[in-house]
Amino acid sequence: MDSKTNKPTDFEVELGRIGEEISELRDTAFAAPFDSERATRFAYRLYQRASLTGDFAKLEIAEDAIGRAIAQVGNAADLYFVKANLDFKFHRLADVKSDLDMDAGLRDSLQARAIRADLDFQEGRYDDARAGYEAAIRDDRTWDNLARLAYYKFKMGDSDGAEGLYAEAVDELTAKEMRHYSWVELQRGVLDLTSGRYEDAEAHYRRAERAYSGHWQTAEHLAELFGAQGKLEEAEALYRKVVARVPRPELYQALGELYTLMGEREQAEAWHERALTAYLDSARRGRVHYYHHLVDFFADVREDGAEAVRWARKDLELRDNFSTQAALAWALYRAGQFDEARAQVSKSLASGAKGAHLFHQAGKIHLAAGSRDEGNRYLQAAAEINPHHQSFHVHR
Repeated sequence: MDSKTNKPTDFEVELGRIGEEISELRDTAFAAPFDSERATRFAYRLYQRASLTGDFAKLEIAEDAIGRAIAQVGNAADLYFVKANLDFKFHRLADVKSDLDMDAGLRDSLQARAIRADLDFQEGRYDDARAGYEAAIRDDRTWDNLARLAYYKFKMGDSDGAEGLYAEAVDELTAKEMRHYSWVELQRGVLDLTSGRYEDAEAHYRRAERAYSGHWQTAEHLAELFGAQGKLEEAEALYRKVVARVPRPELYQALGELYTLMGEREQAEAWHERALTAYLDSARRGRVHYYHHLVDFFADVREDGAEAVRWARKDLELRDNFSTQAALAWALYRAGQFDEARAQVSKSLASGAKGAHLFHQAGKIHLAAGSRDEGNRYLQAAAEINPHHQSFHVHR
């Protein structure tokens, strides 16, 4: 409920509509006589609800419904497209490829081409990814394709190019697509946040909230910003509200790190333990999407280099890209294996990726490995990108 208007937020209204349709379809989605359109709509609404709430347990419910629908419908482009997006959220990249190839119509579609470019990016084929995004925009100039290329440029250090593309993405949106508009504004805010432009970041986040009120992602981004600004009590209050709504371990970890910064050790440990329990439970059940978070947790929360390296190597087997390479490099640094860490971070940097966080870690690794000039150069580069890069931030 919006505290100012005493009316439901945009998030609540949309979630309510989705929930009503799920309730209407629940008993009939797979009932005889079987209706493929009804089953597909039910599976999609479950996926939409899970994506909106950020609840991985609900995503597993959607996964079951999608699988059941596919078993009864057969090769259906709509279902395999939803399944490909779901598998991407779970970091099951091999399954994504298989999904896109299951239906001839989907295989050659514009949507599948965009997802294949995402796969190229995740698997370290950066030139192919860029070419794929550019081709997708030429053939289908949609807001989401523009945003894909914007994210690529952001990660490759072209913040101005990314901002320009996000602005173009906004221009492609209609008044009926305010949730998408809000999401793009959050990405523009992240650009500013990672460059230390806190006032500009907040302006984008506030615009996102006005466009689509009540979304937990907007609140979570604002909480991170408050933490970076040193407004620790405001950040704590907002994170508390977010974790009460969204049971995600990375949010528990963020709150734990905030409590560490506040000197609240018992609170920090409680939230960190809660995060770790959830991460490990996910991994025990065969899920791989939290491997990257486990690397970060053991490297920077527990400072257990050996355990961080173990999870980093698992993640690298799934996705060999600059991000997983840098994560392994930092884990090796924590483990005291400085020469190997330097080799790994050099591999990550060779991709062309740029960022204050990456450069800071590269600087520390090079210094530890005895490359003083290189180390100082990267530390200076990190400070030039974002003078506040060592302030509170979350792992995304």
